[in-house]
Amino acid sequence: MDLNELDFSESGEWPIVGKIAALVLLCGLVWFGGYYYIIKDKQIDIAKAEKTESKLKKDFEAKQKKAGTLQAYKIQKAEMEQEFSIMLKQLPRKKEVADLLVDISRTGLLNGLVFESFKPGSEHPVDFYAELPISMRVTGTYHQLSAFISSIVALPRIVTIHDISMIPIIDTGNMTMNISAKTYRYFEKGIN
Repeated sequence: MDLNELDFSESGEWPIVGKIAALVLLCGLVWFGGYYYIIKDKQIDIAKAEKTESKLKKDFEAKQKKAGTLQAYKIQKAEMEQEFSIMLKQLPRKKEVADLLVDISRTGLLNGLVFESFKPGSEHPVDFYAELPISMRVTGTYHQLSAFISSIVALPRIVTIHDISMIPIIDTGNMTMNISAKTYRYFEKGIN
């Protein structure tokens, strides 16, 4: 039988080889059409979704690690805030700065020092606090000078010592010390 003699309206009478060939051709057309019009676009969407899934998994794992340490960070933050609050209390308020200057000079006198000069400088604002420099020139023995410095840093308010220079006074056993100290004052809300 020739292909030109095949009539589609009489497909039931085709030879078995023709029926199988037509069935294979029909299945191939359905598969090709289904793949081209349905599956091909879905495979592209699946590939995009797999890439997105991979990125989301990585993001999730990173956030999960952060969430796992969140409680430790909260505890650490609370401890730091408590320590910061304690340190802020060690900074004098504006009305307490004069008392602190008196405490520093009284500490020197109690240690037997002679003040040749005591010059508080002007405040320099820095962030939420201000620095108040104090230049001093005192005379006494080495032990008196060291006791003075120890007493200053032991004051309940924060005082830092800078630029120490000592010059011996010949034949007296005394020394003259030039010292720069800084105390700090925090800015209260609305009050400077």
